[in-house]
Amino acid sequence: MFKRLIVFFSFVLLYAEPISPIPLKVKYNEDKALLGKMLFFDPILSADNKVSCASCHSPKYGGADNKRFSIGVFGRVDEPMNSPTVYNAVFNCWQFWNGRAKNLFEQAKMANEDPDEMGMTPKKLEEKLNKNNKYKKLFSLVYKKEYITYDMVFDAIAEFEKALITPNCRFDKYLRGNKNAITEQEKRGYFLFKSYGCITCHNGRNLGGNSFQKLGVLTVDVKIPRGRDRFEVTHIPYDKYVYKVPTLRNIALTAPYFHDGSVKNLKEAIAKMGVLNLGVKIPAEDIKDIEAFLKTLTGETPAIIKNMQ
Repeated sequence: MFKRLIVFFSFVLLYAEPISPIPLKVKYNEDKALLGKMLFFDPILSADNKVSCASCHSPKYGGADNKRFSIGVFGRVDEPMNSPTVYNAVFNCWQFWNGRAKNLFEQAKMANEDPDEMGMTPKKLEEKLNKNNKYKKLFSLVYKKEYITYDMVFDAIAEFEKALITPNCRFDKYLRGNKNAITEQEKRGYFLFKSYGCITCHNGRNLGGNSFQKLGVLTVDVKIPRGRDRFEVTHIPYDKYVYKVPTLRNIALTAPYFHDGSVKNLKEAIAKMGVLNLGVKIPAEDIKDIEAFLKTLTGETPAIIKNMQ
């Protein structure tokens, strides 16, 4: 019976399609999203008026930044976690590496109040925005209220973030039936991606974001600082070194990698994950093919910010 189950699951992983394309459009409130866009790029939301949401989640770097650790208010280094991409975050089941926010609204509020990120309080932010005539007018038009509340600000930002999807990557076109959308090497890379078992965690619409997994499940010698893992949320000892599986969408744009940003490039990331979580040393030629596949996951710039590039 057990052998039959192994054969069945091996067949499913290799030949069924465990990844689905990103939809070409998602529903969102355009008026709120455009207001949220303005707020997202405005440093007025930070305690020193120098840091915006886009400082750590930049369109230039696939919705992340190119630093191991982002720089927050007053020049503080936001250790110990690497900034994840905000692109396609709407498809994640949780937000942050340890899933402490259950949606985009909560995530944006927590980041705003974090002393190493934007360093604000609800009271200070409401005071600043209610003294700003531009925002008073815009919020009045969108929310039909004269007073700007803290929740309105992050409701608008979350609506903007819903729009940050990157459809039509070459692999999505392949999944939709265009078999020439990716090369033979990239097809081979996808087969290897499934064969080695990467697909076990990186699956679904976002190739991640839908489960928590332990880093180093097949070794006791991880040698990477834990940082803010799932243990911070659950207080269960097993959840040390457990993180939300990161999306692989646009992964070629979002280096450095891993929760602490300690891995500089994709080849190194593939090799390390092979040892830490698959228990294998992946040959260099296979790493090249898997890397080629991962590069097919770069999608179009989100329509709502296309003209800002």
